[in-house]
Amino acid sequence: MNILVINCGSSSFKYQLIEMGGQTVLCSGLVQRIGDSMGSLTHKKAPGGEGEKKYTEERPFPDHTAGMTRVMSLLTDPELGVIGSLSEIAACGHRVVQGGEIFKQSCIVGEKELEQIAALSPLAPLHNPAHVQGLEVVMRLLPHAPSVAVFDTEFHSTMPQHAFMYALPYEIYEQQRVRRYGMHGTSHRYVAQQAARVMSRQEPGFNVITCHLGNGCSVSAVKDGKCVDTSMGMTPLAGVVMGTRCGDIDPAIHAYLGRQTGMGLEDIDSLLNRKSGMKGICGMNDMRDIHAARKKGDARAQLAFDMFCHSIRKYIGAYYAVLGRVDAIVFTAGIGENDPESRAAICKDLEAMGIVIDPAKNEKRFDNARSISPVGVKVRVLVVPTNEEIVIAGATAALLKEKMA
Repeated sequence: MNILVINCGSSSFKYQLIEMGGQTVLCSGLVQRIGDSMGSLTHKKAPGGEGEKKYTEERPFPDHTAGMTRVMSLLTDPELGVIGSLSEIAACGHRVVQGGEIFKQSCIVGEKELEQIAALSPLAPLHNPAHVQGLEVVMRLLPHAPSVAVFDTEFHSTMPQHAFMYALPYEIYEQQRVRRYGMHGTSHRYVAQQAARVMSRQEPGFNVITCHLGNGCSVSAVKDGKCVDTSMGMTPLAGVVMGTRCGDIDPAIHAYLGRQTGMGLEDIDSLLNRKSGMKGICGMNDMRDIHAARKKGDARAQLAFDMFCHSIRKYIGAYYAVLGRVDAIVFTAGIGENDPESRAAICKDLEAMGIVIDPAKNEKRFDNARSISPVGVKVRVLVVPTNEEIVIAGATAALLKEKMA
């Protein structure tokens, strides 16, 4: 069974075609700068395998339809393709950031579901509209293949009410559904499961703090395989310091900025989402650039890095208290998987909590899940490469089998 996995952004999308029998990635790719005067496409056949073929091209992609149509032609290309016909795609799995309280599990998408996902856009204005675009395009280009939405918020739907509620008048929750939803749930679920596997533990009785650290970052407390708290809130703006997002701040800052500067709500929202975080402090949001600047003595870059690490350490401490007992800390995503400096700084001076890393293990690079803590420590520290696509493909295949049963 071949499952096409799509992750759409407003001006880009990633894709993978996965053969579910062997959980083999047949091809993967990325289309960027959709709507710009010149776009780019990267396509890999048999990525990571001996027969890997990489193809890149630059051309305008005026919209998602143009980009997706080009990808469909590559999937069946005589040299770069991996299937003979688009009919070999059994279903399409789509990452959708915000499912609100409507979607607490994955679903096959029809017109009703499309409308509901679009209606949730105010909760994820940078993401859900793009997901709707992707769903509409794929449903039009592949009418034979059911489209399945897998929601980032799904994993966090197990949070107890005292964790997801805000201390606002209760009717605001009842009428507007203002509450903590969390994001990156597909990633948190996957790495928590993999951590249990690495440690040869069953998820019941296994407590883990998962740190998804990329340009967007979130931390989750996972007890017995279920999320009980997470750092992002109603939107992806809350939580730790991120690449361009401020994370947790005094909520009165919004009103203060409006009064003092005359900025409107949309301008303030844009400031906090796109111009803040590490970028707001030092002008850079790529951690590689920040490290390079730190090494040259850039005080602002050092400040941004220190703020980033400090905010994550605070959440690790808080979630240690929430869980009561922690078996492992897991780092994943771009920074979490590839940046030993950040991992070392985040875990520094946490020995009293049983959290220690081995400097030599931390510096080594592997493609698979691994422990970076010394033998015999109270809390294992793991690096687990995330694989949201395989989770999405698995959920899609399961729904398809259920439909066919």
